[in-house]
Amino acid sequence: MTAVNDAAQKKSALLSLIYASGGHTLMHLMAAFYFVIVLAVEREWGLSYSELIELWSLGALLIGVGAIPAGWLADRWSAAGMMAVMFFGLGAASLVCANATTPGSMMTGLALIGLFASIYHPVGIAWVVRNAERRGKALGLNGLFGSLGIAGSGLISGMLIDLYGWRSAFYVPGMVSFAFGISLVYFILRGEIIDAASDKVEDPPTSRHDMLRAFGLMLVSIFCMGIAFNAVQTALPKVFDVRLGDVLGDGTLGVGVLIAGVYLLAAGMQIVGGHLADRFPLKTVYVFGLLAQVPALCWVAWATGVPVVVAATMAVILNNTALPAENVLVARFSPGNRRGLAYGLKFVIALGTAPIAVMLVSRVVERTGEFVWLFLILGMLVAVAVSVSTRLPIRWKEQPANASTPVSA
Repeated sequence: MTAVNDAAQKKSALLSLIYASGGHTLMHLMAAFYFVIVLAVEREWGLSYSELIELWSLGALLIGVGAIPAGWLADRWSAAGMMAVMFFGLGAASLVCANATTPGSMMTGLALIGLFASIYHPVGIAWVVRNAERRGKALGLNGLFGSLGIAGSGLISGMLIDLYGWRSAFYVPGMVSFAFGISLVYFILRGEIIDAASDKVEDPPTSRHDMLRAFGLMLVSIFCMGIAFNAVQTALPKVFDVRLGDVLGDGTLGVGVLIAGVYLLAAGMQIVGGHLADRFPLKTVYVFGLLAQVPALCWVAWATGVPVVVAATMAVILNNTALPAENVLVARFSPGNRRGLAYGLKFVIALGTAPIAVMLVSRVVERTGEFVWLFLILGMLVAVAVSVSTRLPIRWKEQPANASTPVSA
């Protein structure tokens, strides 16, 4: 009987990882595809880039604001159930955007995308952590699929826009999201996906004071890195359009391919980052992962032509490498029965910075006509995150709980 239960739990854990990874891809694809779609809408509607990119501000805000209630509901109800809600909600929201005829209706659809996308990170990441025997590896794999979603947002959107028009770039991902939702509900109803009662990995005991202190410091770092991540993701399509326009031509496909290339190259680094988080001291991996991003962002500020692609790729690669360690640190300093809420707090900060990032991009472009100051500001914000992270109440040599070496007392 125990063997049967173990087999059922392993199958549930595998299915959970599959749907968490698929959800991560779709969530990032649908949260990022407007940054390429807007280039086509700009030409059709005759509105400025600054006006149209600001339509995403409310959706970007809701991605962050919705994270806490989503995590709370997952803790008290069902992680799998919340993921099904996300899939169906994203599908419906994308159809609203596909049928938009005015800035107001587009803003409504984008806001709904932001609301349902807010479910993923507090629910999906906690779902992965709870079922993982090696957290860094599982988070790295899950992060890889998230990066594929960001990469696919440029490539898929650019291709669909050039072939069938910008509305198809909303329709197709929406239909895929509906398909995921239907199949997930099927497995839930059959009892093949169940919510695990506890984590498979136990963290070292931590005092309440250190837990609160660490979480507070992490949130400051996450705030700075959230602005940097969202601003880079928002600005890169336009940066490539401006600085490589003569090479890429008039269509959006060229920009989409470059965005896809950048994020595909960076995607594999989530696996590397997860391996580092499992094998080496978390604080060291995290702090040095952040520090290396500062010169990369400054390089993007000044680079033109092919070097801007190289610089942007380095910045995104380094950001991805640090993410698994960051998520393991959140798990390290949060109680297991409040994991969804803890990740909700993290992502309400990380994703809630998106409106700030969008407005920052909009204002810098409006006032300077370029992106130099944007990336210099982002470099300074990452430097602040580095300074804060060095003060985390964890030893520089402390190994992760699932490492092969003993955990420091």
